[in-house]
Amino acid sequence: MRVVVPFAATAPKTRLSPVLSPAERSRVAEAMLADVLTTLTETGHEATILATTPVDLEEYDIDPDVLERVSVAVDERPLTEAVNARLGTDDPVAVVMADLALATPAALERLFETEADVAIAPGRGSGTNALVVRHPEFRVDYHGTSYLDHRERAQDVGASLETVDSFRLATDIDEPADLVEVLVHGRDDARAPAVLRECGFELTETDGRVTVSRRESNPSK
Repeated sequence: MRVVVPFAATAPKTRLSPVLSPAERSRVAEAMLADVLTTLTETGHEATILATTPVDLEEYDIDPDVLERVSVAVDERPLTEAVNARLGTDDPVAVVMADLALATPAALERLFETEADVAIAPGRGSGTNALVVRHPEFRVDYHGTSYLDHRERAQDVGASLETVDSFRLATDIDEPADLVEVLVHGRDDARAPAVLRECGFELTETDGRVTVSRRESNPSK
């Protein structure tokens, strides 16, 4: 199985701009990418980063053993077009988003081991965070409610479909409120929680709910 990891290398994670500077957003995005790649290699798969611009992975603090199993393909086209260019072959293709900071090998293996022509791990709000495509006629469309669109597309081409219900794969990190999930549920050895803590973020309990706050003394903001 070929595994593709789309990665927006230029100005990533703009919806985190209320709490992170451009440089910090890049650091967090790179850390999440490193965590996803590490988790993928722990499942025994190699990965191709589908990057919008050239990237130097040696600057991303990725374990050398992981780097040996990762390649980079630069594609400046929008996400849907770039991914569809990798589909339609005889080999199954998995697409795993680069911001799944909570992903574990067990969660990904549940997705990879499905037997359906199309297996989808939906995100919150009807997005598509990861999927496996085994049908040569299926194509993606990441605009709007992509999970519902992908279900319809699978039906249109006569592909069997399976939905993988996974908290860890459903949680992508896009909004400031998502940062609490990284600090609570991130793996102990993961880069993303460490980078957030280096940026001054910490867990705070407010009115019985856990949120994140940022130390005002943090100089990097």
